[in-house]
Amino acid sequence: MSEKTEKLPPRGGSKATSKSKKPSKPRKKRSVWKVLFMTFFGLLLLIAAGLAYVVFKADDAIDTISIPREDKVDIPKSESVKVKPVAMVITGLDARSHGGGLNTDVMMVAAFNPNTKKATLVSIPRDTLIQIDGYRQRKANAYYANFYQAALNEGKDRDAAYASAKKELSTLMGKMFDIDVKYTAVINFQGFEDVIDALGGVEVDVDKRMRYTDNADGTDIDLYPGVQVLNGDKALDFVRYRKSNDGTNMSSDFERNERQSKVVGALTDKLKSIGGAFKIGSVLEAVGNNLTVDMPESEIKNMMAKYIGMGRDDIDLIPLEGQWRSPYVYLDEAKFEEAKAALQAKMAE
Repeated sequence: MSEKTEKLPPRGGSKATSKSKKPSKPRKKRSVWKVLFMTFFGLLLLIAAGLAYVVFKADDAIDTISIPREDKVDIPKSESVKVKPVAMVITGLDARSHGGGLNTDVMMVAAFNPNTKKATLVSIPRDTLIQIDGYRQRKANAYYANFYQAALNEGKDRDAAYASAKKELSTLMGKMFDIDVKYTAVINFQGFEDVIDALGGVEVDVDKRMRYTDNADGTDIDLYPGVQVLNGDKALDFVRYRKSNDGTNMSSDFERNERQSKVVGALTDKLKSIGGAFKIGSVLEAVGNNLTVDMPESEIKNMMAKYIGMGRDDIDLIPLEGQWRSPYVYLDEAKFEEAKAALQAKMAE
């Protein structure tokens, strides 16, 4: 706030023209340090208010995100994600909020290490043929839906069926990669869009002309090549694109996985930025409305606190490769072993 300044009399002084009018007393100027202190204190109040808002949003989101497991788990401090590496499955559904009856279009296995604050994410093509003893061979994207339906057929209610499907998928992926996969997170595509929109979009390099429409489900993909900022809807089009209506500009599952990696990297960088930090409340709200995970609430909070600030350079993104022979993707065995070793190494750091 600016202060009025008074004109000083000419050097040597001057006499007052009226005895009834006393010379005004100069206002004492504020100390520079006092101004700085008040400014700093004001910023602290704003930050505190922001943190309070984020904590409120976080608690509200976590209450929605965390679903009960079939087996009640009390995590000892020595086993917490704050001190011990953890692996989880991350899946994406084209379904309404908290849906579980559709195939997973996106599937990743992630390993997080609290000592290095780094992670390894392995993306699995949706049509990958999985052959594991004790399980019927299926495409990777079909397991969650089948686990969910099997639980319903056993007489479990919807919530219990969701929990059962998550646990079964964690167990399956643990056997596939020979690691202890504790949790499964399921996010639907609306959540993917909402998070990106909450951050003001993400910058990616669109690799080809993408034009595809489907009146049946309202799909309308219309993207041009080049570096650009995509909103949530366009970013989803970018990662889901498979081919144009005339069959040209084909896109394999492996290319889609590469695009998923690009968007994940852009998202983590945006969250790490100052601008992203100020939008964390909106991000939490978007996530809370569209994500479920069978992780205890306390562990979700520990996870958020431990890994906040991770950026693209802290995440090793590994898309699995292979060959498409209808109707399956057959993984390249050598590349698969490399990815498996990378996950195991992250868990052992």
